[in-house]
Amino acid sequence: MQRAGANAVKAMIDDVIVEKLDVEKIFSSSKRTFRIADLGCSVGPNTFVAMQNITDAVQLKYQSQGFASQMPEFQVFFNDHASNDFNTLFASLPPERPYFATAVPGSFHGRLLPNFSLDFVYSSYALQCLSKVPEELLNKNSAAWNKGRVHYASAPDEVAQAFTTQFAKDKTAFLDCRAKELVVGGLMVLMPGIPNGIPHSSSLTGGIFDFLGQCLMVDTFNLPVYFASPKEMTRLLERNECFSIERMEITLPYARADGLIVQACAMHLRAGMEGIISKHFGVEIIDELFDPFCKKEEEFISMLESKYNEGDQLFIVLKRI
Repeated sequence: MQRAGANAVKAMIDDVIVEKLDVEKIFSSSKRTFRIADLGCSVGPNTFVAMQNITDAVQLKYQSQGFASQMPEFQVFFNDHASNDFNTLFASLPPERPYFATAVPGSFHGRLLPNFSLDFVYSSYALQCLSKVPEELLNKNSAAWNKGRVHYASAPDEVAQAFTTQFAKDKTAFLDCRAKELVVGGLMVLMPGIPNGIPHSSSLTGGIFDFLGQCLMVDTFNLPVYFASPKEMTRLLERNECFSIERMEITLPYARADGLIVQACAMHLRAGMEGIISKHFGVEIIDELFDPFCKKEEEFISMLESKYNEGDQLFIVLKRI
C-alpha cells in the first residue's frame, strides 16, 4: 500500500519538478550537490524507488534547461528514528544508485541538518506520526480518556480534539525546522491525510484503525497518529509563513477492496505500527493481533467498502520562500 501511494503521485512530483524547480538559480549559485531528504524512510525498498524517481526527474530538468554538462552530484539523507534498522536499509541500497547515501537518525519534529542544506524534502506515510500520545487520553479522570479504543476515529470529540492539538504542535515544530533546513526555492513533498469535511470515523484510514482497535480492546494504549485535512494543513502553513503551497489535492491510490487489499492493509499496518505495538505489549502478540485481518476477510472488506470515498491521500507540494 505504501508503494501504491507513492506510485499514485509519481507523475505529480515529476510535474512539480519540471514546473517549480528553479535549476537556473541553483546553477548560478555554483552549488554542485543536490541534496534530498526522505523523512521517515523506514528500511526500504520503497524509499529507494522514491529517491530514484526524484533524482531522475531532477536530471531531466537539468537536461531540458541546457545544463546537462553541469549535472550536480546527488546526496540523499535517509532519516528515521534512531531505533530504525539502518543496517538493513544500507545493506539493501541499490548498487547502481545515482546518489551518495547518508543516514540521519532522529525525530523529524526537531532539527536534523544545518541551515539551508536541503534542496528537496520528501515524506511518505510518516507525516501522520505524532511525537507522543496526548497525555489526557490515559487519564481516567479526563473527558478525553479513550477507554476501549486505540484511535480517535470513533471516539468522543474530546479525544479527537486532543489529537488535533498534538498534531498542530508537532507539525508547527516540523515546519519551523524544515524552513531552516531548506534552501530558498527548495521543494517539499508531503502526504498523507483525509479530505475536507469527512468525519474521521467515515475515512478509510479511520476505519482501518478502528478495526485494529477491535482486535486489541484495551484502555491503556493509543496509536500516536493523526491524519489532517487540507484545511488543517493550510491553516498551519499560513501561520508558519515560510512556504508557498504549490499544490494540494486528494488522491485515490488504492484499488477497490478485495482479498488482496485485506492482506495489503494488514501488512501496511504491521510495517508502520509493529514497533510501537510490540514496545507496549511485547513482540509475542504481533502475529495473533494481525491474524484477524485475514481471518475476518468479509467483515473487513465490508468495512472498507463502506468507507471508500473519492480520495484518501493528501498530496502537498511546498516551496520555501
